[in-house]
Amino acid sequence: MLGLLCFVYVLNFLDRQLISILAKPIQDELAITDSQLGKITGLYFALFYCFIAIPVGWLADRTNRVKVLSVACALWSLATAACGMAGNYVQLVFARMAVGVGEAGGVPPSYAIISDYFARERRGTAMAIFNLGPPLGSALGVAFGAYLAATYDWRVPFYVIGAIGVVTAIVVYWTIAEPPRGQFDAPRAMREGQIGQAGFVETVQSFFANPLLLLAALASGAANFITYGISNFATLFLMREKGMELGQVAVWYALVVGIGMSAGIFTSGRLIDKFGGRSRSAYAMIPAASLLLALPFFLGFVWSERWEIALLFLIVPMFLNYFFLSATVTFVQDEVRPDQRVISGALLLLVMNFIGLGLGPTYVGSVSDYFRPTQGAHALQTAFLALVPMYVIAAALYFALARLINRSHPEGSKS
Repeated sequence: MLGLLCFVYVLNFLDRQLISILAKPIQDELAITDSQLGKITGLYFALFYCFIAIPVGWLADRTNRVKVLSVACALWSLATAACGMAGNYVQLVFARMAVGVGEAGGVPPSYAIISDYFARERRGTAMAIFNLGPPLGSALGVAFGAYLAATYDWRVPFYVIGAIGVVTAIVVYWTIAEPPRGQFDAPRAMREGQIGQAGFVETVQSFFANPLLLLAALASGAANFITYGISNFATLFLMREKGMELGQVAVWYALVVGIGMSAGIFTSGRLIDKFGGRSRSAYAMIPAASLLLALPFFLGFVWSERWEIALLFLIVPMFLNYFFLSATVTFVQDEVRPDQRVISGALLLLVMNFIGLGLGPTYVGSVSDYFRPTQGAHALQTAFLALVPMYVIAAALYFALARLINRSHPEGSKS
């Protein structure tokens, strides 16, 4: 079950990143600017992806979560294939929005399914394995997408990956069993009268009224601002300013993404399981420390003159930048009632991805176009440097969350 859900997440993220990976040939054919690229990979996608996740989460909390996931996977896969048919920017925008509509039903139901398959002491590792989807999706997208684009045409990867997604949706529908809600939380939940169907308005109000959940969402959004700001322009940056060719991107950048991100996400999950049981503030302290450690290496990546050196520096941020993901998701799933998990996961993604996915790439693309008249070919480098303050802001928010957790849970252990 976990392996199949992870593969669905691989496709989810692969489909989401394809335009960023193939940005150079798409820009060349459709005459798209950096700011337009930032909006289509960020804001326009996030508007649908984030907000539609809320009603989808409400539906999944009341129906079969596996079936909701499989239908969503089929929808975003068909929309991915439609991206390959776009003949201009407007058509690409609408196809991209359709991808966002489908992907809104991907991650929140998966979070809840996993939480009901694994006991609390194993959820951190389980979430970390599931969250290998983004690095594997990014790496496969770079390797597979760049190879097909270099060999045939940039449209071919959209068709092939879309077809794989439709087949996967069918497999999910017929093979994954819907688990009982709250089966590992039932003894405590029954004592507290928490098993049932929470109201939509009640769940939304309780989420945003809880300072722990709200601050966790804001902190993860700031961290996601960094990760999407980098990932959605990294291929273009390496090709335009560091001299990489598409074939080199398909091998070397794919290895950095796959190994760095995967190792970081899995390691963070193990650390959460180890230290989260001793102190709940570990859910915030680990992401805060990882972001500060990543910052100097990110600067080395941006300032390197050759792509080979830049990739060596990039390995460390790829490893550390994503420590926040499993930590925050696990923390939120543990904080809410079993019947509120899908909507709460969707609300977390709403804040996290609207800030990160919606604004991060949009910000980087706009800054790049703003500095193009003065910086010329190095405008994107300047835009990457403009991400530095966000590292400090994200780390500060996680440190604040750690203090709030300590005040809310003075016993220092899981409730």
